[in-house]
Amino acid sequence: MGRKINRRVFIHHTSTGLAATAAFPALLTNSGKVFAEPGEKEISLDDYYQMFGVDEKTIQEVMAAALSHGGDYCDLYFERSIYNSASLEDNLVNRAYSDIDFGVGIRVLKGDQTGYSFTEEITPQAMKLAATTAANIADSKNILKPSKLEFHPTPDYYPIRTKWLDVSIDARIPVLKDINARTFAADSRVIKANVSFSSISKYVLIVTSEGRVTVDDRPMGRVGVSVIAEQNGQREQNGYSISGRYGMEYLTEENIARMVNEAVSKTVLLFDAVKPEAGEMPVVLAAGSSGILLHEAIGHGMEADFNRKKVSIFSDKINKPVAENFVSIVDDGTNLNARGSINVDDEANDVEKTYLVENGILRTYLHDRISASYYKVKPTGNGRRESFRHVPMPRMRNTYMLPGPHKKEEIIASVKNGLYAESFTNGEVFIGAGDFTFYVKSGYLIEDGKLTKPVKDINIIGNGPQVLKDIVMVADDFQIDEGSWTCGKNGQGVPVSLGLPTVKVSKITVGGVNS
Repeated sequence: MGRKINRRVFIHHTSTGLAATAAFPALLTNSGKVFAEPGEKEISLDDYYQMFGVDEKTIQEVMAAALSHGGDYCDLYFERSIYNSASLEDNLVNRAYSDIDFGVGIRVLKGDQTGYSFTEEITPQAMKLAATTAANIADSKNILKPSKLEFHPTPDYYPIRTKWLDVSIDARIPVLKDINARTFAADSRVIKANVSFSSISKYVLIVTSEGRVTVDDRPMGRVGVSVIAEQNGQREQNGYSISGRYGMEYLTEENIARMVNEAVSKTVLLFDAVKPEAGEMPVVLAAGSSGILLHEAIGHGMEADFNRKKVSIFSDKINKPVAENFVSIVDDGTNLNARGSINVDDEANDVEKTYLVENGILRTYLHDRISASYYKVKPTGNGRRESFRHVPMPRMRNTYMLPGPHKKEEIIASVKNGLYAESFTNGEVFIGAGDFTFYVKSGYLIEDGKLTKPVKDINIIGNGPQVLKDIVMVADDFQIDEGSWTCGKNGQGVPVSLGLPTVKVSKITVGGVNS
């Protein structure tokens, strides 16, 4: 079923342990082992039923109520999330916060129409009332009965050694202080640091009227530092974070040192930054975090709901060329411990590595249950939701471009005058046409085939599908970014990852000093 966890520890953390956390929100318990000892029982489906206080009989009765008006299908999404965070500013731990979210969302489908209701009170009465509310989307005398429930096991794409509920506040504070001390020691120009450390332990149980039952234990950790530095009266700010579905063991000496170095170096570099001349020019996208441009300006346009509704410019492009033949783009739910990975999607569908663009040809969209039915294909495992309060919809997971045939040095050397864009922030994208504006936080001028002066405070403006066509070189140095990306869509946020090899776009409009 995935990660091996002692059943006794699991029940303690997710029932009585929650009561302790709720009573003392800034104090986390540290109670026991992570793995099952020989002879001890691993967690089972019954343990999830116990955590949510339900059984098969109750679930079947709730689903019968959801289908009572003639719905075609229904599902129940149970969720219990435990969130903990602490932060340090001005050399003091100034905030420690805990929160628990608990409830069930009930969805009924009739064709492509959705009825949805949720309740934070998981009792038979409250769930049946919510189910009856969702059932009102349908009005038919053809009443389906829910199928017999069968457990569907899933892979484990985020194995960890230390569950976050085993990490006390006393174990987190030294990490905050260590990062803070490293940040100030890294450069004498640093005058302020804000360090944050958060984690989420999310347990989900998903049951469908077709009889599929799945569970998932979804850890998430994030550590970040924001830096302000000053030089000759000039102040600059930047930062860096690392995030993923990992446990405490990820915060090694090497990873913390890298995070601090990235945050400080990216900040002090801005003291020497300039603005390029405005105009259309070649732009080289750096490997890693510049994949946000791919995610926002191209990835959203490949989500199936936008194409089903004919909103996206890609709605008539399946099996047609959209890029050069050395360009391939995937959305992958299976990358080990990546922030956007999921063992099962929020509709109980299996996840996969989905090839969106293969050798320049658009092959498929990102599908949830509704769009897959419309296009008569299998769901790709992209039905995601923010919480039990939200309906699932097609969402990205880990979206990235695969390595190409070129070298980074070869790409930079090919540019006479252009821009090397390293990191972005504050982007705006119009999904239909794919038009975008992105603020380049850091990068370099390219002059005569070499990186020269750092740049800052500039915009790039373009069209995602056109940029895809204008990619003329792709390097073999792919990186998936480790930052704490959260993707917003229709008022919902979900964790994602993104990545890119070094990529040359023949022309993008850059807003510089003459703009």
